[in-house]
Amino acid sequence: MSFLQDPSFFTMGMWSIGAGAIGAAAVALLLANTDVFLSKPQEAALEYLEDIDLKTLEKEPRTFKAKELWEKNGAVIMAVRRPGCFLCREEAADLSSLKPRLDELGVPLYAVVKEQVRTEVRDFQPYFKGEIFLDEQKKFYGPQRRKMMFMGFVRLGVWYNFFRAWSGGFSGNLEGEGFILGGVFVVGPGKQGILLEHREKEFGDKVNPDSVLEAARRIKPQTSASEKK
Repeated sequence: MSFLQDPSFFTMGMWSIGAGAIGAAAVALLLANTDVFLSKPQEAALEYLEDIDLKTLEKEPRTFKAKELWEKNGAVIMAVRRPGCFLCREEAADLSSLKPRLDELGVPLYAVVKEQVRTEVRDFQPYFKGEIFLDEQKKFYGPQRRKMMFMGFVRLGVWYNFFRAWSGGFSGNLEGEGFILGGVFVVGPGKQGILLEHREKEFGDKVNPDSVLEAARRIKPQTSASEKK
């Protein structure tokens, strides 16, 4: 047992423990930057979206079924993760840049938020050029609600997204719930269905505007019975 009295033995042991901890941390960091631990999104059926209850943001709110948004002309709908988030504001601005072309196609642009905190929605509106509604039951963030917690802050993609939005001049705050991930939908009128469903996989994983425009161009306007005659 004389080796226990050798200081180098303990030095080697501490070094081994430290190296093991660094190795474990490196593996954890590597895995956190893959999609292994990301919850897989469940695609929403048209019937699921149609039945969602939304509220207007007026002083006397009106509750209505979401299908009203796209029933006649289809719609592009952003499910906002958090209005005060500078990444969400960046995506909102990207979608708003499409509005002139969406207007030409006759396709409206909308957004839904999951809560109304102080002036957050009002402060979001300069970035988003469409009408905004409240989804209190957070159905647009389902059917299987997905969250990204603190793991998001060790993902390189998230840090890249932070830098991209910050470089673009976007800023925000920390008000409200921001862990439930959002998305973007392009829905055709009537029963044409969901033409695009983008689910945010990490903070700042924004939809490709070209994909939105391409899906919007596939929308077939509803023809009334009189027009068919």
